[in-house]
This record gives sequence, structure tokens and C-alpha cells, in this order.
Amino acid sequence: MRRRLVPAALLLPLALLLTACGGNASAGTGGDTDGKGSVTLDVGDQKGGSEAVLRAAGELKNLDYKIKWSTFTSGPPLLEAVNAKAVDIGGVGNTPPVFAAGAGSKITVVAAFHGTSKGDTVLVPNGSKLTEPEQLKGKSVAVAQGSSAHYQLVASLKAAGLTLGDVKVKYLQPADALAAFTSGKVDAWAVWDPYTSQVLQAKQGRVLTTGDGITNGLTFQAAAPSALKDKEKAAAIKDYLERLRRATDWVYDHQEEWAKVWAKETGLPYEVALASVRRTNASRISVAVDKPLIASEQQIADTFTELKLIPRKVDFADFVDTRYNGDLPASTTAARVSS
Repeated sequence: MRRRLVPAALLLPLALLLTACGGNASAGTGGDTDGKGSVTLDVGDQKGGSEAVLRAAGELKNLDYKIKWSTFTSGPPLLEAVNAKAVDIGGVGNTPPVFAAGAGSKITVVAAFHGTSKGDTVLVPNGSKLTEPEQLKGKSVAVAQGSSAHYQLVASLKAAGLTLGDVKVKYLQPADALAAFTSGKVDAWAVWDPYTSQVLQAKQGRVLTTGDGITNGLTFQAAAPSALKDKEKAAAIKDYLERLRRATDWVYDHQEEWAKVWAKETGLPYEVALASVRRTNASRISVAVDKPLIASEQQIADTFTELKLIPRKVDFADFVDTRYNGDLPASTTAARVSS
């Protein structure tokens, strides 16, 4: 079994995975088109994301509208495209919508998925003397600014009686953070799956604390308000979300099969992909965009506003649309326990 980490150059594209929220890279080109019909739904995706899981689950068959895919390397530029009406809908983690809302972007959260936050971790090297989050005081921690891990670090420090000012924050994107972590240039790394699984599988670090019980474990589909006002596109979005929800259920029942597809899509070793699927991906369930969800995201927004990383007060309720909730369970419904 391979025990080394994938080179940083190969890791860089992984910042775009569903739980990844930082970065400034833009869309890829030459996306696929599926389906047929007079309506085209422009979907923003991230490598190994919605398109891959829908295709693996057989949910891209019998489309009576077209899906044109555009691949982005992270959530923020995807939402910039939604704001610019270049994309009708796309998947992101729990933090990019907050920053987009803070920037006054025209984006609307229309669907949500709840999973465990066990893959959101603060890692330390195997030889580290740190055993409790409280011991991070005065230590250096790498994290991607504005990412889900950024909020997880803030929340984990708060739970330990510390603030962001109590640690030496090193704002690094994952590839640079990995290099800093493995070379001993930082004391800890706040990050998400699949990086968590990769470090653990490579036996180059251990978990100091996780986001479980600390962060909300939510991921979203966000749409352009203009698309939601278009009757035909709104109907296509409804169908698209139903397919995505079925594909999410499919992952839970086909974890090894999905791990093989995901490994191929992302360049991850299969063992790392499977560990990440079991820890994080397979735990996700489709949930309603409801008041507890809005309150949870509002807390994230208020936290970053207080840190002066968001320039203005955000009312997250202004950035959601509940029309596609149907009879979905509450956003607080427990995530699945992976087999």
C-alpha cells in the first residue's frame, strides 16, 4: 500500500472539492454537456463533484433539458459566476455563501446536505507534544483564509477558551499548507477531507480536534436569482436537485464504487478516497433549507463580520429560497453513520 502523500502539484486541484471553500482560481473550460431539449441549465461544478457523482449513480440519463458543466477550483469563483449569471446553479461548502452574501452578490441557496464534520480537523504532526486544543495558544496554525476550515478553527479555538488572536495564523492554500505541515514549519493545520484522510493514511499526522459538534456540516447548492425567476429553468433546477439527492443516497449504498470513481476523477489514491468517503461523503443526507440552517449560517457570517473579514452585516435569510424543500427532513437531522 502506498504510504506517501500525493505531490503538492497534484493536490492543488483538490481545493475545489465540496467541503473546500477557499481559493481564488477560476473556471475551467470545455465542460461536458448532457441531455437534450430547448432549455440549458448552466451548472457550476468542482472536480469530482456533482457531475461525477450524478454520472456514477446513473442520474444523467433521460434528461429533457441540457446541462452544460463548468468546472471551478473552489467555491468563491463559482459563486462569482452565479452572481454574474454565467452559471445557473452550483455546489459549494458552508462558508462561500456567507462571503458572497457579505459582498452583496446575487446568489440564493436552494438546497442543502448535512454530513458529519469529522473530516474537518486540526492536524498536528505525529511527533507533536500537543494533545489538547487548549495547547494551541502561541502556536502556528496553517489554514486557508475564508474557507470552511477557517471557521472551524475559530469555533474550535472558542470551544477551548481561545481566540484567533491567541494563535499565529498562517494563511496558506492547501498545497502550501501541506508543504509547511510536513516540513515542520507550522505546528498545526486546520483542513478538511480529503486532506485529512490523506495525512492520516500517510501516517504523517494525527487529529488534535475535529469539527464534529463544532461546525454545521452543511454543503449547499446555490442558484442565480435570474434562473429561479425563469419558469423553465426553475423546473429544470427542481429536477436537477432531485437527481442530486438520489445520487447522494447512492453514495451511501455504493461507497467503494464511488471511491473508485472519485479517486480516478481527482488523482487521489483509492485508499485515501475510500477513507474520505467513509468519514465524510457517505454521511451526507438531503435536508431542508430551514430556520435552523439560516441561524447556523448567520452565526458564521456574524463571526467573520466580527473578525472584520466580511465588510458588513449579513442577513443570511435574504439569500435563501425554500421552494424546493418539499418534505425533506430538518437541517439538524443527524448525518448518516458510514458502514
